Amino acid sequence: MDKKILRACQYIDEHRDEMIDLWGRLVRVESGSANKKGVDEVARLVGEALAASGARVETVEMEKKGNSVKAFFHEEGKGEPILLLGHMDTVFAEGTLEKMPFRIDEDGRAYGPGVLDMKGGPVIVAFMLRALKEAGYEGRPIRVLFSGDEEDGHRFSTGEAEIREFSKGCAAAFNFETGRMDNGLVTGRMGAYRVQIEVQGVAAHCGNHPDRGRNAILEMAHKVIEIQKLHDFENKLYVNVGTIQGGTVPNAVPDKCEIVVDIRFLDKPAIEGVLQKIFAITDKVFVEGTHAKATVTQRSEPMPMNEKNLALFEHVRKAAEMTGCGEVYPKLVGGWSDSCLVAENGVPVICAMGVQGENNHSMQEYAVVGTMFRRARLAIASIMTL
Repeated sequence: MDKKILRACQYIDEHRDEMIDLWGRLVRVESGSANKKGVDEVARLVGEALAASGARVETVEMEKKGNSVKAFFHEEGKGEPILLLGHMDTVFAEGTLEKMPFRIDEDGRAYGPGVLDMKGGPVIVAFMLRALKEAGYEGRPIRVLFSGDEEDGHRFSTGEAEIREFSKGCAAAFNFETGRMDNGLVTGRMGAYRVQIEVQGVAAHCGNHPDRGRNAILEMAHKVIEIQKLHDFENKLYVNVGTIQGGTVPNAVPDKCEIVVDIRFLDKPAIEGVLQKIFAITDKVFVEGTHAKATVTQRSEPMPMNEKNLALFEHVRKAAEMTGCGEVYPKLVGGWSDSCLVAENGVPVICAMGVQGENNHSMQEYAVVGTMFRRARLAIASIMTL
C-alpha cells in the first residue's frame, strides 16, 4: 500500500474516539426535515468539523428549510474535482431523541435518530479530509456538499439546484448515504415520480338525501384498483398508492378524495407509458357525476447503472481490496438520493459509501460502529488513487 494512503488510514485508526464523539454530538441534535433550527445547528457543527481539515467552508442559507454546507479542500489541486456529498436532515419528529437516545451497545451497534441515515456520513468525510491533510494529499481538488432537506426532496428550498450546479465538471462523486450490510455499493438508483389525484364528487346527507350525493371515495376506490394493476415487479416498474384522504363525517356522502401515487422506474419510456395510463384512469368516470384531475408533483430521474458508474465502481473495488475493506459489489436499488441529481450531469457516482447498518427511518435504526472506520479507509484509498 502507498505510504501516504497508509498514513491517512492510520490517522483514522488513531482518532476513532473523536469520530464517535462527533457522531454522538450530531445525533443528539434533532434535525428532522421540518426542524430548521435543528438542521441549522447540525450544519454549524458539520461546518466546524470540515474547517478543522483546513477546508474553506460556506453555509448556504435557506429560508424555509435547513441550511446546506459547502466545503472546498485542496483547491490548488490539478484536474477535475471530486465531489463528496450527503445530507444532515432525518425523518424523525422532534422528541424522538428522548425515546431513542444515542448509545452504543455491547455488540458494537450505535442507535439514535439518524445515526445511520445519515449522521455518520459527515463524520467520515470530516475526518477523512483531516487524514488526507495529515498524509500530505496532492491529488485533485475536493468539493463537499451536505444538504439540509434531502429527506424532503428539496421541495421547499434551492437544494436541488445547488447540487446540480456544484456537481458540474466533477471527475467523480461519492455519496456517503447509508451503507448496505451486504457490502453492496450503489451504482444505480431508480427514478421517482409522484402523482397527486383529486376527485370531486357531490356532498349530501347519507340518510336524508343519499340520491343527491356522488361519492368521491367510491370513485377513487375504483381508480386505486386500476392504478395498482400497473405495478410491474418483474420489469422494475413500481407503482404504489401510498396515501389517501377523503370525507368529513360518516353520515355525509364525501365530495372530495385525494391520493398520492409513488412511481419508481428505470427509463423514460417506462415512466412516460405509466403516466399516460394513470392520466387515462383519472379521466375515466366510474361514478356518474364525479370528475378528477391528476398532477405530477415531483420528478426525480434515475441514476443509471452505466459504464461510467461501473468503471468508477471497479476503481473503488480495487481500493477495497487494497485496504482490507472486504469484497464489494455493484447494486441497483429503488430508493432515490441526491446521487440521481449528480448523475444527470453525466458525473460518475458511487452511492451508499457511508456507515453500514439497517432499519433506516424506523425506531430500530442502527449502525455498525466498526464500519465507520472501514468506510473512511475505503474512501481515502478511492480518492487518493483517482
